[in-house]
Amino acid sequence: MKIVREQREENASLVRVTVEEADYREAVDKELREYRRKANIPGFRPGMVPMGLVRKMYGKGVLAEQSYRTASNAVFEYLQKENIDYLGDIIPSEEQGDFDFENGTQFEFVFEVGEAPAIALELSDKDKLTYHRIAIDKKMHDDYRANFLRGYGRLVDAEEVTSDEALTVTLDNGEMNVADAYVGLISMSDEERKPFIGQKVGFKTQVNVNELYKTPSQRAAVLQVKESELEGINPEFTLEITKIRKFAEPELNEEFFKMAFPMGNVTSEAEFEKFIDERIAQELSRESDYLFTLQVRDYLIEKAGLKMPEAFLKRWLYTINEGKFTMEQIEKDFDQFLKMFTWNYLQKHFIKADNLTVSKEEATAEAKALAAAQFAQYGMPSAPDNMLEEYAGRILADKEQGQKVYEKLYEVKVVEDVKSKITVTEKAVSADDFAKMAKEL
Repeated sequence: MKIVREQREENASLVRVTVEEADYREAVDKELREYRRKANIPGFRPGMVPMGLVRKMYGKGVLAEQSYRTASNAVFEYLQKENIDYLGDIIPSEEQGDFDFENGTQFEFVFEVGEAPAIALELSDKDKLTYHRIAIDKKMHDDYRANFLRGYGRLVDAEEVTSDEALTVTLDNGEMNVADAYVGLISMSDEERKPFIGQKVGFKTQVNVNELYKTPSQRAAVLQVKESELEGINPEFTLEITKIRKFAEPELNEEFFKMAFPMGNVTSEAEFEKFIDERIAQELSRESDYLFTLQVRDYLIEKAGLKMPEAFLKRWLYTINEGKFTMEQIEKDFDQFLKMFTWNYLQKHFIKADNLTVSKEEATAEAKALAAAQFAQYGMPSAPDNMLEEYAGRILADKEQGQKVYEKLYEVKVVEDVKSKITVTEKAVSADDFAKMAKEL
C-alpha cells in the first residue's frame, strides 16, 4: 500500500492511497464467503453455491466496497500516526479517477482532508468584555405580577370597557344572528381595541368578522358553521355588546398561597412580591447570560483568527447532506455555519486544554430546570421535586434532548472558564437598550 499526501489550499490536503490485491484480498474473500453462506439460489442448497458463481455475481461490488474501506481506514491510520487533526470527515476528492473493478487489481483512491488549524489563544486580564444586566423596573414587575395572577383570578361583570376586557356580543348581518359570541380584547392591539374603549352594554357598531377574527377556524367557531361554509357568508355584521367582563385578581390570602404555592415556599404578600422579582431576575439573567455568550463567541473567534479550509468545508457539507442542498444554498448560509463551526471548535479546545467536565448531577439539575420552566408555562410554578426528577430523567434518556443538555452545559463551562481569565465589567441597562444590543448580535 502506498500513501502520498499533497498540500493544497491552506489547511487542506489530498491523500492518495494506492491499494494492491494483497491489501484487500483477505477482506474480499471473507465477505464473499459470507455471501456464499447466505445465498439463496435456485438449484443449490444453502451454503453450497459454487464460489465461482458467487464471485461472478457479487465479486465486483465486494471488491469496490472492500478496497475503498481498506483505503479509507488507511487514511485515518495515517492521520493519527502523523498527528494530523482533521475537521469534519475525509471525503472523496473531485480529482478521483475511474476504477476498473472488472479487470484491475491495483486502485488509487484520492481523499480530501480538512486540517484543523492550530489554536494559539492566550487570554489575560487585558482582554475586556462587558456583562450587561437588565434592570428590573416597576412596569416589568407589575406586568409579570399581573400575568402570574391571571392564572388564579376570575372574570367579573363590568359597566364599561376600559382596556382588555372580555366581551359577550350578538352578531347580526340580516341573514344570520349569533348570540353570545366572544370578543377578547386582550388579544388585540391598542389600535384594534380603540373602537370599544369607553363603551357600555348596548353599544352597537359595524364590524367585518374577517378582521375581528383572524383565522378561519376562529370565524367558523364563532359563527357556528364549518370552515367550508365561510365563503358564502356576508362578513359585514352589526355587533352589539351584551356583557362586559374584566379580570379580577385573586385576594392574596391563605387560600391563594396554598393553591399557587403548594410547597409552602410563599405564604405572605411580602414573600409573593419578592418571589415575582426573583422570577424576573432568573429570566433576565438567562437573557444576559445568552448575550454574554454571544459576545464571548464573537470575541474569541476574532482574536483566534483561525484560517479554516472553507472550500473543503463547503464540499464536505455538500457531500454529507447527499444532495439535499445545492452548492448555492450552502454558499448562502455558509458564513453563519462557519461562525458556529469555529465556535464549536474553540469550545473543544478549552474543554480539552482546561479539562472541563459536566457531571451527571449537573445534567440532571439542568434537565430539572427545563422541566420546571415547562411546568410553569402550564400554570404550575412550584411543581413537586419528585415530578421534576421524573421528567428530567425522561429528558436525559432521549438521545437528542440529552445531547442538547450536555452541549449547553459545556458551553456554559467554556464561557465561565473564559470569564475567569479575562476582565469582565458588569453594567445595568434598560430592557430597550438590551434588546438593541441583542438584535445587533
